Amino acid sequence: MVTVEEVWKAQKAEGPAKIMAIGTATLANCVDQSTYPDFYFRITNNEHKAELKEKFKRMHVEHLRSSASRWMR
Repeated sequence: MVTVEEVWKAQKAEGPAKIMAIGTATLANCVDQSTYPDFYFRITNNEHKAELKEKFKRMHVEHLRSSASRWMR
């Protein structure tokens, strides 16, 4: 019978890690983050929900600011 430790040892790599491939991907629908709220409400047919759209925009801006501050540290 195989022990848990033997399974763990078999799953671990030995030696340094290697990069197998580097590539890029281009998305068919690339949307600038500053215009994302407008894009989202347009594709979901919810442009008539102005209050919700404005709230979503505020939340999105706050998220972008907090993300940017984390990256700047």
